[in-house]
Amino acid sequence: MEAITTMELSGWGRYPRALSSVQIPKQASEIDLRSLPHVIARGLGRSYGNAAMLNQGLVVLTERLREQVSFNGSTGLLTAQAGMPLADVLTLFAPQGWFPPVVPGTKWVSLGGCVAADIHGKNHHRDGTFGCHVRALNLRLADGSQVRCTPEENKELFWATVGGMGLTGVITEVTLQLIKIETPWIISQHHQARDLDASLELLESDFIDDAYTVAWLDCLARGRSLGRSILIRGHHAQREELPAHLRSQEPRKTAPALSIPFDFPAFVLNGITVATLNKAYYLRQGMRTAPFVCDPDSFFFPLDRIANWNRLYGKRGFVQYQCVLPLNESRQGLQALLEETRGSHRASFLAVLKRFGPEGQGILSFPLEGFTLTMDFPITDEGLFSFLDRLDEIVVRHRGRVYLAKDARLRAEVFRNMYPRLAEWQRIKTQVDPRTVFDSDLARRIGMSEKVSDE
Repeated sequence: MEAITTMELSGWGRYPRALSSVQIPKQASEIDLRSLPHVIARGLGRSYGNAAMLNQGLVVLTERLREQVSFNGSTGLLTAQAGMPLADVLTLFAPQGWFPPVVPGTKWVSLGGCVAADIHGKNHHRDGTFGCHVRALNLRLADGSQVRCTPEENKELFWATVGGMGLTGVITEVTLQLIKIETPWIISQHHQARDLDASLELLESDFIDDAYTVAWLDCLARGRSLGRSILIRGHHAQREELPAHLRSQEPRKTAPALSIPFDFPAFVLNGITVATLNKAYYLRQGMRTAPFVCDPDSFFFPLDRIANWNRLYGKRGFVQYQCVLPLNESRQGLQALLEETRGSHRASFLAVLKRFGPEGQGILSFPLEGFTLTMDFPITDEGLFSFLDRLDEIVVRHRGRVYLAKDARLRAEVFRNMYPRLAEWQRIKTQVDPRTVFDSDLARRIGMSEKVSDE
C-alpha cells in the first residue's frame, strides 16, 4: 500500500488551490475504499476548477495506472487502465492507423478523466461525446466491489458515470472504440467571418462542413464586428490528398516549442493587449484561405506546444468559462454574452465557438444541440466573480448550462437550474454510494452529492 502524502493541488486554471491528502497507487487493488471516509480519483489534473480536489478526504492519483490491457488491431477496440493518457493512445496506435474518436484541446488527459467529464471535441456535431464511443467500464464501487458497466449491462450506472465527474466510483479500466485513419496528417482550411451572424452561418453550413470544425472568436470586437471569427476546419487526410513526400512520412514527435518558466504579471493580458492580439490574429489567419496539410498536434493540441501556458494568466490563476446554449436560443444568448463581456472590459484571448450535435445519453453530460462558447478570464479582482454570475444569468435565461469540468465557482441553485436530470443522477448515486464515499470540492459546492430517496 502506497503511503498517503500531502501536496498542494489545483485545477489547470490554478484556482482554487489547497493542500490535499494524496495517494498514488501502483495497482488498482491498492485502493481500499472500505477504510476511507471520502475519496476522489484524479487523472492528470486538466479539469480547470476543483472537480478533482477534496478537502478533508483523499485524492487518489491514477497516473501510474496507465497500462494497455488489450487491443484488437482488426477492429480498433482498446481496453486500457483508466490512467492512460490520450498522449499514449496517440503514440501507440496512430502509427497503426487508429485514432481516438474524440479528443479535447489537450492530449494530456487520462481515459478515466475523459469518461468522467464526458469530453467533447471539434467533431461533436458529427460524432458526439467521448462516452458515445466507450464500450465498457470497470468501476470500483464504495463497498470495494468491482462492477462492469456497458450501455447494455448496468446501463443506468454506466450513463451516470459518463459525465458523472468521478462521483459514482473509481474508473479502473476503459474499453474504447478507436476510429480508422489512412494517414495521421490533417487537411485544414481557414474561413474568415465578419460578425456573429456570419460565424454561426459558417458553423452551420453544409457546404464547408468537415469532420472537425471550430471557430476562434474575437470576443472584444465591437459594433458591426461583434462576434467575428476565424473558422478552422479539417479532416484526416487520405493518402492521395497528400504531397508525395508526406505519403509515407510520420509527423515528427516534438517537445513543446516554448515553456513559460514563471508567472506573468497580471497586467500583461489586459483589454488593450488582448484586443491588439485578437486583431492581428484575425487578420493573419484570415488570409490563410487555401487548404493546407498540418500535423495532428498542431491541429488538435496547439496549446500543448507551450509548456505551462497557464502561467500566462499570473499567480492568481484564471477561470475558464464554457457554456452551451440550445440551437433556437443561441443567436440571442451569444450576443448577450459577448455584449456583457465587451462592456465589462474583461479580456479573453482564448475564445472558442463550436457547434454541438444532439444531446447524448450521459445523465449529467454537458452538451446540448446548439452552440458552445468558451472564454478565459484572469483573476485580477473580486469583481470577476460577480461578472461571471451575470453570465450565468444569461445562460439560464436562454436555457443553457455551464461545463462542470471547467467550473470553479458556480452556485448550487444555478447548477440545479442548468441540469434538469440531477435528481435522476442523485438517485443512482445514492444507490451505489449511500455513505457518499466519492465526493469532491466541486460536488460539495454545487450540491451534487445530496442524497435522494427511492420512494
